[in-house]
Amino acid sequence: MFTVIFGRPGCPFCVRAKELAEKLTEERDDFTFRYIDIHAEGISKEDLEKTVGKPVETVPQIFIDQQHIGGYTEFEAHAKANLGLYQ
Repeated sequence: MFTVIFGRPGCPFCVRAKELAEKLTEERDDFTFRYIDIHAEGISKEDLEKTVGKPVETVPQIFIDQQHIGGYTEFEAHAKANLGLYQ
């Protein structure tokens, strides 16, 4: 499965999401991810909202296999429920 994390510098939840993705990459053969720094890539809030399909107030915004999961909290819950995290 391929995960995309949209984040920004200085965001603690973005850092945590990236760390979780790195951990999953180490633990699973079927997990890869790309971290996209929205500032470095010039992605505006409006661009991100078009990608997500609804208003966005926070980052990270995370997609797994092109399906929007949500932010860090939803990503962590998904990983625990579906990817064997912490088991």
